[in-house]
Amino acid sequence: MTTTDATPTAPAGPPSADPLTVAMLTLGCARNEVDSEELAGRLAADGFRLVDDPAEADTVVVNTCGFVEQAKKDSVDALLEAADLKVEHGGRAQAVVAVGCMAERYGKDLAESLPEADAVLGFDDYADISGRLRSIVAGETHHPHTPSDRRLLLPISPAERQAAPLVEATPRARLESGPMAPLKLASGCDRRCTFCAIPSFRGRFVSRRPSDVLHEAQWLAGEGVRELFLVSENSTSYGKDLGDLRLLETMLPELTAIDGVDRVRVSYLQPAETRPGLIEAIATTPGVTPYFDLSFQHASATVLRRMRRFGDPDSFLALLDQVRAHAPLAGVRCNVIVGFPGETDDDLQTLCDFLEAARLDVTGVFGYSDEDGTEAASFTDKLDDDEVWARTQHVSTLVEQLTAQRAEERIGETVSVLVESTDDDGLAEGRTDFQGPEVDGTTTLSEGAFAVGDLVPAVVTGSDGVDLVARPTGPAR
Repeated sequence: MTTTDATPTAPAGPPSADPLTVAMLTLGCARNEVDSEELAGRLAADGFRLVDDPAEADTVVVNTCGFVEQAKKDSVDALLEAADLKVEHGGRAQAVVAVGCMAERYGKDLAESLPEADAVLGFDDYADISGRLRSIVAGETHHPHTPSDRRLLLPISPAERQAAPLVEATPRARLESGPMAPLKLASGCDRRCTFCAIPSFRGRFVSRRPSDVLHEAQWLAGEGVRELFLVSENSTSYGKDLGDLRLLETMLPELTAIDGVDRVRVSYLQPAETRPGLIEAIATTPGVTPYFDLSFQHASATVLRRMRRFGDPDSFLALLDQVRAHAPLAGVRCNVIVGFPGETDDDLQTLCDFLEAARLDVTGVFGYSDEDGTEAASFTDKLDDDEVWARTQHVSTLVEQLTAQRAEERIGETVSVLVESTDDDGLAEGRTDFQGPEVDGTTTLSEGAFAVGDLVPAVVTGSDGVDLVARPTGPAR
């Protein structure tokens, strides 16, 4: 969970003798972080004052995550903690409001089960978020929505969506002060993976206009951002609804040409949609990190078909060969689901054999669990919880060994470390080109005095699990 940790930068709002204060709490992925900053930008432009401490806010907005069970629990806990501020420690919070994926996904059901929250707002409330919050603080009752399948709001055909409204440009206020910032490429997803509910509450895939992406990238660079982290539910689909599936390849050089931007990183690539031209663009465009966030999910062709996905060990390894042919030192991460309904011992072994051959830098391992409204939740051949847990532990142990070995292979490599924090002893920690934010390992610089935002040339000298130690080899820039 992230909270505001620096004085937010936002468009100036209209003058007010006593502006309402608001604190934003964000859970979940980088896409949620962008949503929070867009909400904060709207609020600041409409006269709200953003504050860091929820205890000092008139209203606390909790941007929830509805992806998996643990994320939902964390979101509920955050809402309950914010509600406690109204009665404990002199907190002045007058309203606690839930927004985000869980709020959109469950709507009135969440409001009924969590009366501690003063309101539950859906995505359709975002356009008038200021008016909604003012009415809630004034004591008016907000009637939450009844959830529906948001995929039905747009045509099935991506080509027909060109006549529909695109993701609108919104003001944005930075809630974090670090040298990396997520930048949204698109919203929604057209895939029908049987385990995933995201398309039903995020809707169909809609690309942002390239001009809006570039304009926001320029604004972020002006705010001191050196690394742009391109996020969406499926970045390989960018541009398909705008009539040009190669838009991302053509936009990457424009993003790296922005003054102040040193790195551009692309997240969440669908293996079945990752075309050779995109691989080459990510691997060879100066300023774009050779980093591939590939959502394999499994390696058994049988399990993947039941997931409504495509692939097998041979095609996935061939894809990795293409990546490494262009960039031998490229970073690769993926997620896998273990214990999917119908997964056999042979399927599990296929996954393990693939992971051993793939030489991945990071692998997120998730045990299967039912998600409301998904096709897989209705499958009858499910493994029991103990078996799912045992298989998850088995794969997690293997992954820890494999990723530690991969990190050891990095010793001796020349890297560039973007410093993101320093400790009391002056040691700086950051990330290399092949380490993505928050979900991957980090690199600690073994010597030298550096500041947050410095880009430091170094050589890797050691490893600890997926984390690295590097010795600076020159001055920061």
